[in-house]
Amino acid sequence: MKGLKVKMDIKRIVSGFIVAIAVLVILLIPNKLIVDIIFAIIAIVAIHEYLNAISKVCRPIKWISYLSCILVATIGFLPTQYINLIIMFSIPFLLLIMFAQVIATDMKTTFKDMAYTLFGILYIPVFIMFLTLINAMDNGKILFIYLFITAFGTDILAYSVGYRIGKHKFSKVSPKKSIEGCIAGTIGAVIISVIYTTILNQGFSFQISYLVVISAGIAFSLIGQIGDFAASSIKRYVDIKDYSNLLPGHGGMLDRIDSILFIAPFAYMLFTII
Repeated sequence: MKGLKVKMDIKRIVSGFIVAIAVLVILLIPNKLIVDIIFAIIAIVAIHEYLNAISKVCRPIKWISYLSCILVATIGFLPTQYINLIIMFSIPFLLLIMFAQVIATDMKTTFKDMAYTLFGILYIPVFIMFLTLINAMDNGKILFIYLFITAFGTDILAYSVGYRIGKHKFSKVSPKKSIEGCIAGTIGAVIISVIYTTILNQGFSFQISYLVVISAGIAFSLIGQIGDFAASSIKRYVDIKDYSNLLPGHGGMLDRIDSILFIAPFAYMLFTII
């Protein structure tokens, strides 16, 4: 059993390293269109995993779910002044289309099917869309790294500390997570964010406030952990362990990006304000 655990930990570390490299490669790509297409592909893979999961309890409207992922690749090219309006009006537009399908199918598509589908669209393509908006901002790639290090830094520290000294379970939603791990994850995310900020300020003459970084690091880490619990609650509801086995030791795409999904809209809001 111990050997199996060590093997799973090695798989988790290797998969995590591959994901980290993939993110860095994305950040180094200068062509914005290519980056947005990559985000759209990630959205398609994640929504596919979500649809497969909820298919155990409903019949989701798959075609509109996949179609909504196209927005991820196009939103960054729309005039900035219209983006908020497009996001706002996309919700009633989606409801209109889905209710039309309910009528067209003589209620073979049910309200439950529609509700689960709408939630998935808001949860995955719409949230990922904020990543493309951050990437399009001035110094967007630098800002994006803050999301990456807080989300994955929290996950790594929470897992490492929780596995070794975690004694107090946090929630039945995710029984393996401990209070000690969650606290360590937040502290670790803040420390890594401060180190990254120091490199930017000292090495590249930025003037980023450490107070803002520490406050944002705490907020992003806590939001990311809620995102992790949110993804886990869906898995518990449909009785699955992972969304897929795409990434050995980590599960599926959605298992890997659940934290950063929740952080993205709040990070965009903060970056827009400051």
